[in-house]
Amino acid sequence: MKIASFNVNSIKARLGNLTDWLKEAEPDVVCLQELKCVDDAFPRGEIEDLGYNVATHGQKTYNGVAILSKHPLDDVTRGLPGDDSDEQARYIEAVIPAGKTVLRVASIYLPNGNPVDTDKFEYKLKWMDRLIDHAGKLLSYEEPLALAGDYNVIPTADDVHDPKAWEDDALFRPETRSKFRELINLGLTDAFRACHREAHRYTFWDYQGGAWQKDNGIRIDHILLSPQAADRLKASDIDRNIRGREKPSDHVPIWAELDFD
Repeated sequence: MKIASFNVNSIKARLGNLTDWLKEAEPDVVCLQELKCVDDAFPRGEIEDLGYNVATHGQKTYNGVAILSKHPLDDVTRGLPGDDSDEQARYIEAVIPAGKTVLRVASIYLPNGNPVDTDKFEYKLKWMDRLIDHAGKLLSYEEPLALAGDYNVIPTADDVHDPKAWEDDALFRPETRSKFRELINLGLTDAFRACHREAHRYTFWDYQGGAWQKDNGIRIDHILLSPQAADRLKASDIDRNIRGREKPSDHVPIWAELDFD
C-alpha cells in the first residue's frame, strides 16, 4: 500500500497538477493539506473519477485537509482533539482496510508559527502538545498508524539548505524541534529517514529568490509510522520533479510503501 502526503497550496489552483500526479504515481492513500476551500467547494467529482474515496475537513481561504483512498474510509474524525474552541481545519483521521488488518491514517497541517514573537508561535507549540497527547492515545491501539502531512518542522540541520538562515524561524526553533522529537520518541518512525540517510533532501522550496533553481529547500513534510506500520515499511521517497512543473505547489509529495500482503 502506497501512502503519500502532499501540501497542494490551494486545491483549486493545483487540481491539474494533482490529478496528473495521481495518475502517474498511483498512490493508494493520499493525505492533502492546505486545500484553501470549504468542503462543498472541494473538486470531489474529479478525484472520485480517478477511483478515490474522499474525506475532507475544509475551511474558507485557509488551511484545510483531506484524505483520498482507493479503499473505504471509516471512522472519520475531523479536528485534532484537545481544544473545542480551535476552528482551524488542520487535522483529519480515518481508518482504512489493509489486508487482514486496518491502517489508521491522519492528514496533518501543523501551524507555521511565525512570527515567533506573536501568539502564532504559542499556538503552534500548544497544537503540537495536543498532537503528542493524541498520538500517544492512537499508539495505545497497537495498530498500523501513519501520521502524514506538512508538519512545518525542520527536524535537523541535515534537512535545511542553510541552518544559520533559519535559526530564528518557527520551523527550526529549538522549541519546535524539541516537541517534534518528543512526538517521535513516543515510538514513531520517520519513514523517509528510515530509508534515506543522505542530507539535504527537501520537500519544500519557496517561490521567492530562485529557491527551486538554487535547491534552497527544507524538509518539512513527514510520514510518521507506528511500530506496527514501520515493520511493514518497504520504501519511501520524495517526488521532487513535481516542483519543476508549470504553476506548482511550493511543496512536493512524499510517500511510503507498506506491505500488507
